[in-house]
Amino acid sequence: MTPGTAPAASAAGAAPPAPVPGAGHAVGAATVGPAVGAASTGPAAVGAASTGPAAVGAATVGPAVGAASVGPAAVGAATVGPAVGAVAVGPAVGVAAVGPVSGAARIVGVTLGHRTLAEADHWIQSLSPPPVLACTHLLSSPFPHVAISLLALAPIPSSPELQDAAAAAASGQSGRAVRFPGVERLTGELTVSEILQRSSIARVDVLGSGPASPGTIVETGDFVRPQFQAGELVLVTTPAAGDRLVPFERRDPTPCCADH
Repeated sequence: MTPGTAPAASAAGAAPPAPVPGAGHAVGAATVGPAVGAASTGPAAVGAASTGPAAVGAATVGPAVGAASVGPAAVGAATVGPAVGAVAVGPAVGVAAVGPVSGAARIVGVTLGHRTLAEADHWIQSLSPPPVLACTHLLSSPFPHVAISLLALAPIPSSPELQDAAAAAASGQSGRAVRFPGVERLTGELTVSEILQRSSIARVDVLGSGPASPGTIVETGDFVRPQFQAGELVLVTTPAAGDRLVPFERRDPTPCCADH
């Protein structure tokens, strides 16, 4: 090296290259790191599309206050979230969701004056495509009838004289669920654990005794109608022969229960 000549940059002391736009951990940009709010190929992206192993493969609508939301598939179990003024439902792993729901989807009430639960159930089951969530509500005004609440993109017309009853059904935090994530998978004989894993039912109770044991077999009768309790779907059962359980509500009720 000639005296007075500035030393050349060494490999150890070389200036770092100019940053490449979009690389690294930039927020709001495409990245291969765990960027927040960005598209990512890594497993830790938060609020972003991801091809990593932690991606949850469902479109989501957040639990906005005053609106219904359909959450992404829950890992290991389905949940029914107690959103304020809303119903939040997350299908379990392996439960087919009925497509991503638009952000405008919300719980709406409808009443056509159905006099029995069977009539209301039949109307709900006739809808195409079937709603992700639909519940029945027993109302006494302006006359005893069954109103319905369901997750929909737009209001459904009701009889003019029953508008108030429809609004009551839409705002209720309780209800008997006819359609809910995983209902199609609740057939035949299943353990309590299998019911919880296959659907958005959060708990199986034995009438008057509390939660059922996970390994207890439930004879579903291909007819399962859980109830919302404090924002959770709960299936109430009663003991049956052979240390098994059956849903409290049956498709063909016994004469003593048919009028209740």
